[in-house]
Amino acid sequence: MSASSSEVQELLARLVAFDTTSAKSNLELIAFVKTYLDGYGVASTLIPSADGAKASLFATIGPAGEGGIGLSGHSDCVPVEGQTWSSDPFKLQLRDGKLYGRGSCDMKGFLASVLASVPLFTSRELNEPVHIIVSYDEEVGCTGVRPLIARLESDLPRPRVIIVGEFTTMAVIDAHKGVDAYCTLVSGREADSRLPQLGVNAISFACELIEEIDRIGAVLESRETNNRFEPPFSTLQVGTIKGGTATSIVPNTCEFHWQVRSLPDAEPDFALKQLKAYAEQTLLPRMRRVAPTTSIETQNRGSVPAFLAKPGSEAVALARALTRANATSTVSYGTEAGLFEEAGCPTVVCGPGATEQAHVADEFVVTAQLDACMSFLTKLAEKLSS
Repeated sequence: MSASSSEVQELLARLVAFDTTSAKSNLELIAFVKTYLDGYGVASTLIPSADGAKASLFATIGPAGEGGIGLSGHSDCVPVEGQTWSSDPFKLQLRDGKLYGRGSCDMKGFLASVLASVPLFTSRELNEPVHIIVSYDEEVGCTGVRPLIARLESDLPRPRVIIVGEFTTMAVIDAHKGVDAYCTLVSGREADSRLPQLGVNAISFACELIEEIDRIGAVLESRETNNRFEPPFSTLQVGTIKGGTATSIVPNTCEFHWQVRSLPDAEPDFALKQLKAYAEQTLLPRMRRVAPTTSIETQNRGSVPAFLAKPGSEAVALARALTRANATSTVSYGTEAGLFEEAGCPTVVCGPGATEQAHVADEFVVTAQLDACMSFLTKLAEKLSS
C-alpha cells in the first residue's frame, strides 16, 4: 500500500527543514535519509566529497546485482538571500493545496515521495532492485554526482534505468540543453584618468567582448534550431561583471561571467572559440600596442552536458508506460541526466513540480503533483514485482 499524502508531506517537511543551500553542508540531511532507510533494513553507501563536508548516498532495495531502476535526486537547493518570502523558507507551509518551502519543488518533493515509497518497495518481492540516489551540488554544476557515477560497476551496481526526478509536472522528458559557464578576465593597464592614452581600459575592452557575445548569440539563433526547445536555439548570457577601483583611475582589470545553453546537437565550444578568435585578432593587438603585458583569459567554470535519450531508450519507454504519456517533451534547464546517459545508463527526467515554481521566493509544489508522483512510484513497484 502506498503512503498517504500526510506521510509524504511529513517527510517533505523534514527535508525542507535542512538548509542545504549549495554553499553549505548536506550531511545532516544525508544522515536523516540514512537513518530512515536503516529503519527499513535498507543499507546505504555514502560517497563523501573530497573535503568531507558533503556526501552523496546510494541505497538498494531488492535483489543484489546489476540492473534495476535508479531513482535519482539532488539534496542541495538555491539560496534564499535577496528574496522576499511570505513565510520561513525552511519551514514547510501548506496553503490552498500548495506546499511552500525552499526545495519543495526542486527537488525535495521527489525525494520525499521516494522515501515515502520505501515501505512499499521493501514489502514487495521485487524482480530487480530499486536504487535510491541522493547527490549534492547539482545546483552549482552537477559536481556531486560525478564521484558516485565513477563508482558504478566498481563497488556500486549499475542501474538498468535511471529516473531523474526533476520538476517536469510528471511529463516524460527525453532531452535538455547543455550548460557551459565561463569567466573572462581582461587585464589592462592602470593610468591616471587625466592621461587615459597611457592606460588600457579593461572595462571598455570587456564591453567590446560582451557586444561580441551578443553577436555570437545572434549567429547561434540563425545557425541551428530545434523546435522541441524553448527557445529553439542555443543561447548566451552575461550574468555578472565587475572591475575598476575609482572613476579617476583607468581600470586595469575587469571580470565577467557568462553562460551558454546549447542544443544537444550543437557544435561543442562554438561560442568560446568565436570569442577567443575575436579577442586575439581584434582586441589584443590594440591593447598590446599600448601595453604588451595586457591579456584576455577565459576559463570554463563548469559544464553540465546536454541530455538526449537514445532512440528506443528503455528509460523513456518505462516512464511513458508508468505515466501513460503519449509523447515526450524537453526542458530548458540542466540536470544530472546527461552525466548518467554518458556513463551508459539509459536515463529519463520525470518528477513533480513545475519550472515556474522552482528557485523563486515562495517556492512551492502542489499536493496533486506529489500524489501523481506517488502513483507513478506505486505503479513502478507493481511492475517490478509482477
